Amino acid sequence: MQTAKNLNFHLITQLMKKRIIISLIVFHILLAVAIPLIIHFWPAYKKYEPFIQQYLPGNFSYTELPAEPDNLAVMARRQIGVTIKYDPSYESLSYPGGDVPIERGVCTDVVIRAMRLKGIDLQKEVHEDMKRNFSLYPKNWGLKRPDKNIDHRRVPNLQVYFTRQGWSLPVSNNSADYKPGDIVTCRVSSGRPHIMVVSDRATSNGTPMVIHNLGNGTRENPQLFTFTLTGHYRPVYK
Repeated sequence: MQTAKNLNFHLITQLMKKRIIISLIVFHILLAVAIPLIIHFWPAYKKYEPFIQQYLPGNFSYTELPAEPDNLAVMARRQIGVTIKYDPSYESLSYPGGDVPIERGVCTDVVIRAMRLKGIDLQKEVHEDMKRNFSLYPKNWGLKRPDKNIDHRRVPNLQVYFTRQGWSLPVSNNSADYKPGDIVTCRVSSGRPHIMVVSDRATSNGTPMVIHNLGNGTRENPQLFTFTLTGHYRPVYK
């Protein structure tokens, strides 16, 4: 009887050893495959991580910053859950006050829609300024005359217009320099220009969040300093 028990124990021990050895072999094979893949794809992931974040749940803890009820950030937040797509398609618009369907748009549309609620129609203002001063605006798109359908929806044009209005402020990495309702521009990893509204909410370290459409509709998240900023503007409302 004792011999049979010893034999069973021996068999079980051998079986466990074989399973452990097989598991270790499989683990090392997977590790050998995974490490090169991680090394290969990690730079690409880091490059596009900010865009990936747009598709993750936006459950961020925050604190409220002092702001009036009609602050531009409050106006921009109304688009969250309403503008749910990023769509850069060219479209003929009515004038003035033209807009693409509210459920879609680009980063500039967040600013345009919010500023209309503040009484400024950027479509009209930019178009009128470009008609008078076309030579001062970028020629990135090969245009020979203003186009009321698209000019105001391009970040470089807005940067010129904002600067001409005297709204430009220094760019810094100091969170305290950015107030709710400010507008900031940057270039994302792909190189294209991007624009955001500084929120009236801040993260736990005091950095204001931003409201923008980076690729998955209008969102609010802690990406103020994700990219190198290229412009900082504080609108003046008459």
